[in-house]
Amino acid sequence: MAQLLSLANEGVFPITRDAVGQLLPHLPATGMPHPGTVQGEGKLAGVPSLFVRLASCNLRCIWQLPDGSYSRCDTPYASFDTREILSVSPQHVKQLVAHNLGQVRHVVLTGGEPLLQKGALSELARMLKEELGLHLTMETNGTAYYEPLAKHIDLFSISPKLENSTPNSAKLAALGLQTSGPLSFHGQRRRNIEVLQNYIDFCRATNKDLQLKFVVARASEEEEIKRDFLDQLRHWQASDVMLMPLGASMEELQQTTPLVLDMAIRNGWRFTPRVHIELFGSKPGV
Repeated sequence: MAQLLSLANEGVFPITRDAVGQLLPHLPATGMPHPGTVQGEGKLAGVPSLFVRLASCNLRCIWQLPDGSYSRCDTPYASFDTREILSVSPQHVKQLVAHNLGQVRHVVLTGGEPLLQKGALSELARMLKEELGLHLTMETNGTAYYEPLAKHIDLFSISPKLENSTPNSAKLAALGLQTSGPLSFHGQRRRNIEVLQNYIDFCRATNKDLQLKFVVARASEEEEIKRDFLDQLRHWQASDVMLMPLGASMEELQQTTPLVLDMAIRNGWRFTPRVHIELFGSKPGV
């Protein structure tokens, strides 16, 4: 039996047609009468794209903002709470994409953590590349690697998690969460240098692209990025290192953006905005 994909509640987005090409009865969350949005982050920020959001994650990020408030994963429905999921075949997802491309040529495979569904996702990626000829970005937390999937990907958007992402007792109490599962082992799993090196080596050997995208909120994280990640890795380039300010709303981004911008420029790294939040706010499906 063919493997199924578990998609988070918005699944393939933003779209205007179903898997057989029939118009949907409502506009996508962007409010525009056509499918597609723009990639909001990283090297391809601003590029028209479709997204495929997979459910489930092996980490549970809860960050602390400079004002002391907490900001958990900006897609909790793909990590903390995956009750609203849709199980579909890779062929079904390919058909949804095919009927909603228009002029879009970029598809982003995101999560959750896509590598938790590496088998079925490899088949989807193969179809999107070989049958539709699309450019594929895969967004991952960098804790798992699978070369049969990697060979179909054009850009690896890897977001290694800094210590600030780790749940602790204060964060759990503030959000009314109990220590269990990924909440208890996030700290041990968030950093995997061997896996990160595998991605870098694969990209250098195959002329594929990657970005190491760190979510930053504190001045001390500059040294953490260097000590715990970059100093442990080989063959990366400064243009691969991207700093993104922590925040899921414009108000939160205002707290972190000046610090992160300064840090990126001083180190010759790249600063990445969060264009989708500037355009649409924090709502899903955009």
